[in-house]
Amino acid sequence: MNKLYDHGSDPTARVHAQGRDGGRAAIAVGDLGTDALLASETGSDDAATPDQGEMELADRHALRRVAGLSTELTDVTEVEYRSLRLERVVLIGVWTSGTQADADNSLMELKLLAETAGAMVLEGATQRRPKPDPATYVGRGKAGELRDIVESTGADTLICDGELTPGQLRQLEDVVKVKVIDRTALILDIFAQHARSREGKAQVELAQLNYLLPRLRGWGDSLSRQAGGRAGGNGGVGLRGPGETKIETDRRRINARMAKLRRQLSQMGTAREVKRDQRRVRQVPAVAIAGYTNAGKSSLLNRLTGAGVLVENALFATLDPTVRQARTPDGRGFTLSDTVGFVRHLPHQLVEAFRSTLEEVADADLILHVVDASHPDPEQQLASVREVFGEIGAQDVPELIVFNKTDAADPIVLKQMRTREPRSVEVSARTGTGVSELIEAVSVALPELDREVRVVLPYERGDLVSRVHEEGRIVAEEHTGDGTSLHAYVPAFLAGKLEEFAVPVG
Repeated sequence: MNKLYDHGSDPTARVHAQGRDGGRAAIAVGDLGTDALLASETGSDDAATPDQGEMELADRHALRRVAGLSTELTDVTEVEYRSLRLERVVLIGVWTSGTQADADNSLMELKLLAETAGAMVLEGATQRRPKPDPATYVGRGKAGELRDIVESTGADTLICDGELTPGQLRQLEDVVKVKVIDRTALILDIFAQHARSREGKAQVELAQLNYLLPRLRGWGDSLSRQAGGRAGGNGGVGLRGPGETKIETDRRRINARMAKLRRQLSQMGTAREVKRDQRRVRQVPAVAIAGYTNAGKSSLLNRLTGAGVLVENALFATLDPTVRQARTPDGRGFTLSDTVGFVRHLPHQLVEAFRSTLEEVADADLILHVVDASHPDPEQQLASVREVFGEIGAQDVPELIVFNKTDAADPIVLKQMRTREPRSVEVSARTGTGVSELIEAVSVALPELDREVRVVLPYERGDLVSRVHEEGRIVAEEHTGDGTSLHAYVPAFLAGKLEEFAVPVG
């Protein structure tokens, strides 16, 4: 068993994410060095104030956990009925394939996840096995070694780098004598902490209940049968015999709650679909910003539109999608949406629960796939995100790779990634480097406008002039005595409304 690192992570010592300074307001022309300004056109109903992200970040950090105060764990029974509380943890991973560097990178990511959840990581280890042990995940001998590590470090939680079966959880817990959770439970806990909107909270709760349902267990009197009348006999007609067990009651209540959450999410999904339909009718191109968690998606959205969303150097810092309007250099309008980040082995419960949100990616005309160029293994990030694209049906959507954090990246790694991903742009959301090139690349990658029009619109039809500016590409514009003369390329739907104002060519 290979030890990876020892005592050393203070959960309070976190650095704010790069790009925070660049996300306070819409960027000025001078910041880009070009006249191609992407202006935010957010409506007054959902507009974010320039410092809203900073206010949310301050609110998130207002309550901090105190090191040294541990969960009461003299009795680990019915641990799933308590809220997940992490203080001092030991990590363990099973290395089944790949190199030792791959195993170390995976466990290092688990360390970052644990710290994001508020834990202090004391020690981590990996074990080489052909496959995880079906009983105790690491094998009974190694489980005994883990018990010794837990006792020597004073840890109160063991986190496994994988999804454990209910049997593995219980048997490993019996050996190490402290609470055991897996990677999936850890990610769900982070989502529960960071969810802010009503829809986000409902999605996370549904995923947690879906995960909890097959793992309900208990011992002793807490699951004794609730007998009808008297247990054993004289309760009267229809009241004899065992009643419903506590675990059966819990399952019934969980199933009822999950059904209610699904109905609520279905109603919220309908409202989201109506908004998407309105954009489809107006044929406004949609661009989705997607990628690995902590790759800088929110920082990039702030840099492009001044959205003011929360930015933090932590995994899954933002969960709720944000949609903003922007323009290409030639004045064509489109929407930019920031989505939840992905991670390797993203729990399938989350993919299902967040499916309505992830549909923003599947329905987009272009995906800006943001990759952390400074990460030790950017290729693995690319592969993990594309795997999720396949799960949500977005594998055929045009994709533009955006290598972010290039100011902190290794030039040799960047050169290798450019060779493997020729359709890519290199940027730094923190400094603004490469953002103008990204804007140009987005403009080129958007679907072509297929209808050319030459019209003279009366001055009282300013609504149509405005729509041509918003949805089309202006070639020439002139104000004449009869009205506004326009030569433009527009969507087919808008071209139909302009036919009566068409003028002959030549």
